[in-house]
Amino acid sequence: MMMLAMVTAPVIGAAQVPAAEKTDLYFSEGLYYAYQGNYFDAISRLDAELGQYHGLDEPELNSLHYYINNAEFSIGDFELYYRMHKRAGRAIKSVIEGDVEDSIKNEAAYRLAKIFHEKQQAKEALDTVQRITGAVPDTIKYDLALLKAQIYISNKLFKEAISLLAGIQHDTEVAGFAAYNLALAFIGNNEIDKGLSQLDTVGQISSNDLAVLGIKDKANLVLGYKLMENDKPEQAKKYFQRIRLNGPFSNRALLGLGWADIAAQNYKRALVPWTMLSKRAPTESSVQEALSGLPFAYGKLEAHGRAAILYGNALETYSQELVKLDASIKSIREGKFLEAVVREEFNKDKNWLINLRDLPDSPETHYLMQLLASNDFQASLKNYFDLVQLGKKILSWDGYLDSYDEIIAKRKNYLTPLFPSVQDQFRALDSRMKLRLTQQEKITSRLNNMLIAPRPDFLATADERIAMNKIYALEKQLAKTKSPDKQASERLQRLKGVINWNIETQYQARFTEAYNSSRSLDEGFVKLNGIYRSFVRTRQAATQSYIGYDASIRQLRVRIKAADERIKLLLSRQGYMLEKMAIQELQVSRKRIEELQIKARFALAESYDRALKAKQKAELEKALKENEAQSAPVIDKGEKK
Repeated sequence: MMMLAMVTAPVIGAAQVPAAEKTDLYFSEGLYYAYQGNYFDAISRLDAELGQYHGLDEPELNSLHYYINNAEFSIGDFELYYRMHKRAGRAIKSVIEGDVEDSIKNEAAYRLAKIFHEKQQAKEALDTVQRITGAVPDTIKYDLALLKAQIYISNKLFKEAISLLAGIQHDTEVAGFAAYNLALAFIGNNEIDKGLSQLDTVGQISSNDLAVLGIKDKANLVLGYKLMENDKPEQAKKYFQRIRLNGPFSNRALLGLGWADIAAQNYKRALVPWTMLSKRAPTESSVQEALSGLPFAYGKLEAHGRAAILYGNALETYSQELVKLDASIKSIREGKFLEAVVREEFNKDKNWLINLRDLPDSPETHYLMQLLASNDFQASLKNYFDLVQLGKKILSWDGYLDSYDEIIAKRKNYLTPLFPSVQDQFRALDSRMKLRLTQQEKITSRLNNMLIAPRPDFLATADERIAMNKIYALEKQLAKTKSPDKQASERLQRLKGVINWNIETQYQARFTEAYNSSRSLDEGFVKLNGIYRSFVRTRQAATQSYIGYDASIRQLRVRIKAADERIKLLLSRQGYMLEKMAIQELQVSRKRIEELQIKARFALAESYDRALKAKQKAELEKALKENEAQSAPVIDKGEKK
């Protein structure tokens, strides 16, 4: 039983960014690349930013701190979109187990469950989705419900899936997808009639959304072939006729419609869809089958000549397709297939996979669309394309290292001549700083000691010190004279007394002023010390801007070389696997065409035989009529005689 997975638009960085004055440019840059679909660039930049953040001594001062929960969630989200499921799982688990809001934690659990579901790990997906409790972001509300139902179906919990899907099948956000999965749940729960009825409901959905229309066509196609299996061709026709003629299921619908008419023995009606289908690209298996089905219908209408001609046309087409297949297989083995699909212009468009259908027709691209119909081949081709782009990134990074070498050399050539003069200025500044610092420490120490043992003489003014020194000098001169002047000595003593009186009486005021001046001096020294440290840091930054990078750049070159060799090895293996997958698929197509060719040859021979017999029968009947016409007059003449 196949389950159609829901296709949703990527929700990048779904967690709400906190309102903050600061903006982290690196995180914003990561989101910028992610919104353009360049998930590798987004991962590399944000991963580097997170690594630096976790290595900081004070990460709360970094601007990323305001966005750290969102960044941790986003890195896992980007890795998920880049199909790095293992790393994405680890990143998202760290968010789930971290101290974050329920809405962020639940969205992370939703992402992790989606990873497990895509990897077909049903049990792990169920365990993860059952951990979701509390608030759920509105952006994933319906997607989560649909994913949970799909996980229930994968784990054969059909009743739980039915209960969940019944409540959301009419919501416009999941219109069609929920209803289709509800039909699958009914069928899985052995409620076949309900399942078919639900498919009928899905097949009548009215919508302009291409994805929903695809689901609608899918439901009608499944229902039509289901009725064909149950020998109800007339009922099946109604569902085949609902399918759009320009949709992805139109070829299979036209083929099924023709077989439904054949089963109902409405051979003329079968000609209409099969004639339409036979005019489409012969690379499609449905078209190839219709090329044999159309003459089969003519044969049933006994138009054996027309049937023989169409069988001949079919054989010619089969032969041409076999030649194309052989050329395609040969071209793929020569490596031309990978050269054709990996083109530089596709890297400029995130829809490069869709643009592959615009490639010019060549042996290596004849059956490309048929190959891309396989999910495995499509995923492998995406991986190959990513490896090619990664190899180009590695080469560009190696070029960046050359640029860094050039920048470092220019810095060295510019700064080296400047350092001698700067160094002399720094030494002068450093010696002055040390001298002033020693003086400041000495003054502070004296003031602290004076709190315990007052020393008024330490606070004498310069004029007072000069006056006291002069008084001491005059006293020495008087002492040396043979007859000292008593009056002069008394006057000197009075002067000393006045000065000492001022010093003693003004001690408290002078000490307070000296203490306050010391405090203001401390503030000046703090500013000066800040300038000094800034100068030291600037000098170190200037020095480190060109010193110490050689070893790091050498290591990066070694890592880049190792990564380049590994990418080349993986690219070779991935390319070989792609070519092998393509060749196997083409060989299956070749075998199918050969079987159709054999059947067509037998049918052609039979048509020719029947046409010949019909011609002979017609000629015989014509001869008999002519004989009867000729013999009738002879008998009349005889009778007259």
